[in-house]
Amino acid sequence: MSTTATENTAKMATQAPAQTPAEIKPSQSERFTHMVMKEFGKNISGGLQITDFQRQLIQGYFIAIDRALKTAEENRLTKNKNNKDHKFDNPLPCTWENVNALDLALDVVHYARMGLDMMQDNHLFPVPYRNNKTNKYDVTLMPGYNGIQYIAEKYAVEKPAAVTIELVYSTDIFKPIKKNCHNKVESYEFEVVNPFERGEVKGGFGYIEYSDPAKNKLVIMTIKDIKKRKPSYASAEFWGGKTKKWENGKQVEVEIDGWFEEMCLKTLKREVYSAKHIPRDPKKVDDNYQYMKLQEARIADMNAQTEIYEQANTIVIDMPGQTVHAIDSDGEITDFQEELPPTNTPDLSHIAEGPPTGGPNF
Repeated sequence: MSTTATENTAKMATQAPAQTPAEIKPSQSERFTHMVMKEFGKNISGGLQITDFQRQLIQGYFIAIDRALKTAEENRLTKNKNNKDHKFDNPLPCTWENVNALDLALDVVHYARMGLDMMQDNHLFPVPYRNNKTNKYDVTLMPGYNGIQYIAEKYAVEKPAAVTIELVYSTDIFKPIKKNCHNKVESYEFEVVNPFERGEVKGGFGYIEYSDPAKNKLVIMTIKDIKKRKPSYASAEFWGGKTKKWENGKQVEVEIDGWFEEMCLKTLKREVYSAKHIPRDPKKVDDNYQYMKLQEARIADMNAQTEIYEQANTIVIDMPGQTVHAIDSDGEITDFQEELPPTNTPDLSHIAEGPPTGGPNF
């Protein structure tokens, strides 16, 4: 090596000493993962073991939850500003410092072990709402319909080979073919006569297929069945009809189309992928699945006591770019009554896009 090259190497070594692993600060998502493992570990013996894939899922949870909290905080401030008499102001900032970390850690680990991914469309949604008893924000994790499909297939006695789900309109031709002594395979006939003017929604169906056609199952829902799942506090923003909006500091009533067809399809998908139609295998059911069912029961019970409506809970629905508010008596994700006065829970109507800024002090 030449003298010049040797001098340059020595100069570089003195100018930029290499960082040791201890000096490299972990990212916010890594600190979140550490917090989750620490809090969860307090409640189990023998420590917590997670795979690299599960660790990646948890870091993705941080990104989604961070976005939800930031959007919720923006909406909290907006609602407080719009409340002229400030009777329904929410004084509690929706930030990481005010989140119930222990319960969130338990949820995060169980859902990550199940394999639900918040970075995938309609897999899993974070729902922050204020708990008046603790004066903290509980962040409930709610599976979307793609998450429900994933769970149904993962824990099924037999994973379906295919599932077809369709809405049926007044101009369509739909004929169910039920199993009987002459017909060994349940099936259907379906024809879309006028694809651009299909008329009104009359109902829908789901067809679950297996490798053994004799096991195929046809699930039918009439429009009456679908509307039964529509909560009494349904928002016109999603189901259509009259709603109230703020204009110049006042509420005015307007008529909107909503997303009725999308809400019908969402309701149909949740029914088809339920354990009622795709039975779960007791041998596959683990602690994580049981935990999820207990969480669903807890949320349904809260709703039965009208606690969710009183706190104006909000959640993202299973439709890109849209939201749904509250949870119905069956534990299904539904929507809220927009006419209710603003209370102490942030609205997640517009989930922020892009990477989070700032973040928690873990």
